[in-house]
Amino acid sequence: MTQENEVLFDVQGCLGLITLNKPKALNALSLNMVVSIHNQLIVWASDKTIELIVIKADGNRAFCVGGDVRALYDNRGTNYGSEFCGKEYLLNTYLFNYPKPYLAFMDGAVMGGGVGVSIHGSHRIVTERTIFAMPETGIGLFPDIGAGWFLPRCPGEIGMYLGLTGYRLNAADCIYSGLADYYIPSNSLDTVVDKLSQIDVTRSNINDVLDEISIRGYESTLDQIKKSIDRCFSADSVEDIISRLREEKSDWAEETINIITLKSPTSLKITFKQLRAGASMKIFEDVMAMEYRIATHVYKGCDFFEGIRAVVIDKDGKPNWDPSSLEEVASIDVDEYFKKVNGEPSFR
Repeated sequence: MTQENEVLFDVQGCLGLITLNKPKALNALSLNMVVSIHNQLIVWASDKTIELIVIKADGNRAFCVGGDVRALYDNRGTNYGSEFCGKEYLLNTYLFNYPKPYLAFMDGAVMGGGVGVSIHGSHRIVTERTIFAMPETGIGLFPDIGAGWFLPRCPGEIGMYLGLTGYRLNAADCIYSGLADYYIPSNSLDTVVDKLSQIDVTRSNINDVLDEISIRGYESTLDQIKKSIDRCFSADSVEDIISRLREEKSDWAEETINIITLKSPTSLKITFKQLRAGASMKIFEDVMAMEYRIATHVYKGCDFFEGIRAVVIDKDGKPNWDPSSLEEVASIDVDEYFKKVNGEPSFR
């Protein structure tokens, strides 16, 4: 597949259509895809014949599972990581402020960078096939692409729970958490495109079409454990979260401890600081600047590349984290990841 057809652009009536077109790679974002989407959105923003944007994906397994981490791994030791996240975060920021309705069909697996090109839109649509997660702590990274903004704004401590554990949400969970707006059957998505491309579009029209087709009467599994999540994940450190989980004495708490202890200790502490800081930030662009700094420092370290080795390259599932325990990760070391870096882009 050439770079030119990794992502497709089309116009249907008043609708600009973006299709992620790497189904065999679960539509993982390449640098070319990030730049191409950004450039096309700029064009459509000033095109008076385009009233709204829809982004969807080819294939029925994944909307997008994140960035192309293999490319990041292959380019370790270079400036590629900083270049990639810089351009990706600028796209996320542009989407957050996009002047036209932007509908994301979050059909299938939606993770990492796939969340970044969907969740910042005006209408986030999930289906019965949606699997939403921010699994970055399991590969030595941290939940980025604006997660420092949207995770702390989930109800209670759900965002911290998702960020540290990488817990996978279904459609009902996404609606409950405020991470999606509409639950629509996957076989109705083409109908949505057809209807919206033919009408005199306003936000009210869009909402009417989506309301007409959306599913109701569902229940989220998160609702059943939210009180425990809030008790445990409101603690003042990752270590204290684990202590509170032990005090719960439940199967859920024991399972959660087992999940957390498999993650990169450094990533866990970075994520905790990031999400607590993001909760008090008033400007989205400041969150993106913070995440760019963290990412740039992460790409200079070892845990991210070790995580990719274990999960993607050798697939042994046994990363050797360094440091290997939470106790070995000092606060002063975590603070280093949040310091300004040379040449960082302006997100404002």
